[in-house]
Amino acid sequence: MISKFQKVISWIILVCVAIYTSVVFIQMWQNYFDHYLAVDTVKNVALLVIAFLMVLMIGYFLTRISTEDVKLNAMVLITLLAIFAIMAIFWINSLPPEQVSDFHKFWFTAPKALDGKAIYAFDNDYFAKWSYQSGFLLYVMAIVKIFGWHIAAIQYLNVIYQVVILLLTYQLVVKIFDNIKMARLSVLLLMINLDWFALNSQADNQYLGSMLFLLTFYLILQDKYWTYILAGITLALGAIIRPIGPVIIAGIIVFIIFYMLLKQNKFHWSALGKLAIVIGLYLLIFNSASALVKSSGFNAYGLSNRDSEWKFVIGLSERNYGQYDQALVNQFDLHDSRAKMSKQEHQVIRENIDNIKKDNRWIKLFWQKNAILWAKESNSISFTSINVNHSANTVKWVTYLGYVGSIILIIFSFIGSLRLFKFNFNNGIFLLLLPLMAYVIVQLLIEVQGRYRIEFIPILSVIGSVGLYSICSWIKSKWSGRNDRSV
Repeated sequence: MISKFQKVISWIILVCVAIYTSVVFIQMWQNYFDHYLAVDTVKNVALLVIAFLMVLMIGYFLTRISTEDVKLNAMVLITLLAIFAIMAIFWINSLPPEQVSDFHKFWFTAPKALDGKAIYAFDNDYFAKWSYQSGFLLYVMAIVKIFGWHIAAIQYLNVIYQVVILLLTYQLVVKIFDNIKMARLSVLLLMINLDWFALNSQADNQYLGSMLFLLTFYLILQDKYWTYILAGITLALGAIIRPIGPVIIAGIIVFIIFYMLLKQNKFHWSALGKLAIVIGLYLLIFNSASALVKSSGFNAYGLSNRDSEWKFVIGLSERNYGQYDQALVNQFDLHDSRAKMSKQEHQVIRENIDNIKKDNRWIKLFWQKNAILWAKESNSISFTSINVNHSANTVKWVTYLGYVGSIILIIFSFIGSLRLFKFNFNNGIFLLLLPLMAYVIVQLLIEVQGRYRIEFIPILSVIGSVGLYSICSWIKSKWSGRNDRSV
């Protein structure tokens, strides 16, 4: 009975993932036809076809390399990581050092804070209303203290985090699918995705946060008491650095209840103790860090979110389909007190909901927001200030190249999500899929930006590796059959 219940839950999750990737697949092609086939059709299509075939060829080559030799496996992985590191450093060196948006706030606030200056001027200032950002600010301050105020330190550390993310993605695939060839393909799909790694030039908290969350997943899948202790620590550190912890925690809780507590057709009550270790340590470390930040005088509000309404103000606005909207921001006096602005925000949220309800436009809003976040061009490249030292034509083609990497991942993750119904894997896959689905749902209501998908692109590359591996296996079978021999 327990086993059947678990199978039903697993089937529902896989169906949800398949629906999600199918929708993104359709939205991607809609966007591509609307924006690229009408302009430079031949060049755009040629580049996409060439890039797709190159990934297929490299992927096929990686699957043909033997996995029997441990040293050879290590050499292949190290080679992929080294190639990526070279690409990432080249990318950084081709960009101006400018920091923009939130990244600018982190980078230019850090030296002032080190000099003892307050990080906010009033209770509705950036680090006052979003005081949870103090966690990453402290990290930036530590880097400045150690290496000096040189943005290169942040940038090259980002590259290190990205390399570790690639390594963790590889290890997760090996753990879940017991397939080294697929693990290589997951690294390939991730490392060529410029939309994913473009922001390594910025003081961005997404890479360090993503690394810590993936490490948390890996530690939980080891299923040992000491790894659960470490998982609680990495989960807390990740949440301090990047405020998407609740989504990750929700996925972990559901996973442990449905796949650790219910296992082998019986209850394993020790799973509740393991869950208590992870969540207990998370709460202890996170709340202790918040109290320390508050008591030290660095931020009187600790690591709290005092303006959670703002994400809904933007996210439920139809005018810009949940994206940042300067016209909407201009409706507010940002120098008002937090209490006054909070009332205005609640009023705007109610107005937005009423407007959507009039013609029941929820589906249209959700459809557009999902496309912006997952199916369209990431705005990561535009956040690098690449236009400062490169021509408009170069920016256009680099942006398109970044989107090509996303298109390839979308295609293979779509195929992979369908293949999962017939594929061999252990239940660890659901530790990745549950947070992904939780994030997809949450983002339908709050502010969206293309770059907000960065943390979950490694998970999509895991799904994509299933699709790419399936195609490479099919090619191998056809080639072998035609030539009546192995290649």
